Amino acid sequence: MKRVLLIAIVFIFAGMGAWPASAQNPSTIFIQNATIFTVTQGNIEHGGILIRDGKIAAVGKDLKAPDGVAVIDATGQYVIPGIIDCHSHIAVDGSVNEGGPAVSSMANIADVLNPEDISIYDDLAGGVTSANILHGSANPIGGQTIVIKLRWGKPASALPFEGALPGIKFALGENPKRSGFTPPPGIPPRYPATRLGVEEVIRQAFIEATEYKKQWDDYNARRAAGEQGLVAPRRNEQLQPLVEVMEGKRYVHSHCYRADEILMLMRVAKEFGFKVRTFQHVLEGYKIADEIAASGAGGSTFSDWWGYKVEAYDAIPYNAALMTERGVVVSINSDDAQEARQLNQEAAKSMKYGGMTANDALKMITINPAIQLGIDKRVGSIEVGKDADLVIYNHDPLSVYAVAQQTLIDGQVYFDRQKDLAGRAALEKEKQDLLAKEKKAAEEKKDEDKKAGDKAGAKPDAKKKPDPKKKPPQDANGSASAVAGGAL
Repeated sequence: MKRVLLIAIVFIFAGMGAWPASAQNPSTIFIQNATIFTVTQGNIEHGGILIRDGKIAAVGKDLKAPDGVAVIDATGQYVIPGIIDCHSHIAVDGSVNEGGPAVSSMANIADVLNPEDISIYDDLAGGVTSANILHGSANPIGGQTIVIKLRWGKPASALPFEGALPGIKFALGENPKRSGFTPPPGIPPRYPATRLGVEEVIRQAFIEATEYKKQWDDYNARRAAGEQGLVAPRRNEQLQPLVEVMEGKRYVHSHCYRADEILMLMRVAKEFGFKVRTFQHVLEGYKIADEIAASGAGGSTFSDWWGYKVEAYDAIPYNAALMTERGVVVSINSDDAQEARQLNQEAAKSMKYGGMTANDALKMITINPAIQLGIDKRVGSIEVGKDADLVIYNHDPLSVYAVAQQTLIDGQVYFDRQKDLAGRAALEKEKQDLLAKEKKAAEEKKDEDKKAGDKAGAKPDAKKKPDPKKKPPQDANGSASAVAGGAL
């Protein structure tokens, strides 16, 4: 019954924010009278955005709404591209860590996407439209990652961002060497247990992947040459994703903190001919910003998190600004469903710590993470031809007073604050009705169990008088037996 209640509440939320596929959510929408932060082409006062079939068809100053289109009046409001979170763990069914082996590249987050996770709706309310969903950091080489759009109310199959290159999670430091993890009695500690062991695990995995790739390259070459009777190498699901990394078909996103470990992974990547796409967290990135920029990697960091474990003690709130100054493409990420709801404010902190401009701060939650994820041709800025993934705020989006009013993905409104507020009373009533039904069902079951227990444990009446017509058992002499007479 509890699961039925949860599912019911989830689908009530689904109906609150997203317009149904009807005239309420038309294929053509016009947003008028807005202050538009395009991110890449300057700001537009009193601007308009024409959306047609999920794409931005026109954007500019003093545009007029075509006849017959749905109009969103954004007078006094602000429009920015949908926020992109480059490090998220929402929408995952169960744990994000497959922590048994040191190399869990065969595990795939795409297989466990959960479209009913309420964090999807919550993050939409904070303006997030796309997110990079990562495996956890328990392994030097973790599981495969996937970029999704927060299409709340749609099935899991509709969440993946079409055409986005998949990724894989690496991790360095305290987490993969399990500094704070003690195995249960009888379970031996997992290798590695040191930072140098983490490096060796990654290198050995790529040595094996290189040999595996050579076997397949030889087989494919001989097959292309017309050789008959060939037997294909056995497919290895653990090594195949690493081959894709070396072939540039899969991005590496690496959890990290310390400068020495970041340099280590860049050396290993150079040795095996691949690139790290993003260093995640990268709290000491400011120390080696030039080296990160030269490698072509991006940095996806926190705004001002510090000191929550030993390897985070050298974190500074100037990190994002200093890396940006040295040429690193930097994004601000959440790593937390609640934090994702105020990524606009997290980005704004770099205006205080580092003197970044407002536009550069906005880039760190829009176009920069889009570049890092390879989806910047589709999202990250407000330009003609791009996906209509947009957020409408009631105040300047970098203000602490800014609250998302509407969030659009592919030109559809998936979150509408006014509809959310208006629907809360009905939601609360339905919730209470469901709880009442659950309580009643529990009470009825309790009564049924009690009746069944009473019936099963019923005893014969001890005061019941014997039947005078019924004779007691007789012995051979015709006398009542001792047992019947109670003479024992």
